[in-house]
Amino acid sequence: MPDIILFDDPVIRLQLLPFTYTRPVAAIRCGIHTISEKWDACFARSSSFQTAPYLNSKFPARITDDNLFINGALCPDATLLTEILKLPLNSALVSDQNEMLAVRSATSWSAEIGTGSFDVRPYAEKFTMIRNVWDIFLLNGAQIAADFARIKEQQESEPVSDPFTHVYNAENVFVEKGAVIKASVLNAEHGPIYIGRNALIQEGSMIQGPFAIGESSVLAQGTKIRPNTSVGPFCKLGGEVSNCVVFGYSNKGHDGYLGNSVLGEWCNLGANTNNSNLKNDHTNVKLHSYASGSLADTGLTFCGLMMGDYSKAGISTMFNTGTVVGVSVNVFGAGFQAKHTPSFTWGGKAEGLAEYRLEKALSVASDTVSRRNMAFSKTEENILRSVFEQTKEQRGI
Repeated sequence: MPDIILFDDPVIRLQLLPFTYTRPVAAIRCGIHTISEKWDACFARSSSFQTAPYLNSKFPARITDDNLFINGALCPDATLLTEILKLPLNSALVSDQNEMLAVRSATSWSAEIGTGSFDVRPYAEKFTMIRNVWDIFLLNGAQIAADFARIKEQQESEPVSDPFTHVYNAENVFVEKGAVIKASVLNAEHGPIYIGRNALIQEGSMIQGPFAIGESSVLAQGTKIRPNTSVGPFCKLGGEVSNCVVFGYSNKGHDGYLGNSVLGEWCNLGANTNNSNLKNDHTNVKLHSYASGSLADTGLTFCGLMMGDYSKAGISTMFNTGTVVGVSVNVFGAGFQAKHTPSFTWGGKAEGLAEYRLEKALSVASDTVSRRNMAFSKTEENILRSVFEQTKEQRGI
């Protein structure tokens, strides 16, 4: 069996900022699992990453004399997996849109090299690829269903034992060991519901599938979960949430609406934070593009907030339709916030923005992580230092 390396396509990586400032493309969560976790489950072994050099210390590549490079934005399915496994050495699987899907090589390889002397094999079947930040929530429901089916093939669910919890379509609900559900409604009639190990669903929560909640995450009392929502591990969620993906270790613990949005890791939304996900004139939402530095048409009528790792919003913050917040931002203040708040800034649209002093930002990040009894390592610090330097021009302060 070759070693599995999930590579960043440079074009897609740029389109997936701010999330890929702090992780490879394959570490993005869509569905129950991250993309890399999906491939690990398919191959029953751990993959490595080929990503930006400043991320290598946390996400190293493992190169041997037989390497299977798979596009890190690509979500697995049975047909695709079969074709990838059939690749001989020095061959490549390429879509009919000329997208590199997989390469099997006896040496190191990168997306910049292209197919070169490889035997190119066309792939004309449909496949799922996360190309833009909005694809993360747009494809989330289907990926929850795909991950759910894979889990059910391998494991047995724990029962929902609480007598005050009502379940619709119980065969479409999967509960891991240690999960606690109290006096809630789980409606899996229109999509599966996955409740991770040691997760806590508190009293009065109402959940519509497809939905997934990761290990040790918490839904606060009376939380309303609408379809196509995923919550990663060690999160706290409250209020009303619809068609969102929260990567992990992030909090939206209070009332307020979050819709058609993606939050990275170590984020916090203050009480009564709300976002708009639909324009009053119902025209397409435009979103800040890191590739062009201007607004890009998403082609969607519903699109909310994209927030990078370590960013926080003060109480009663209002985010406009199609808002992008970078990495390590402290945003607050009256009125709707700007459509793009650059990484390492402090303030808001009405109050004005100042550069977030790097040492202070690192101190807050360290404190945020240590509150979960985890270590903020030198590796994490160096990644944030690199992002700070990369985003200086965006701040223009």
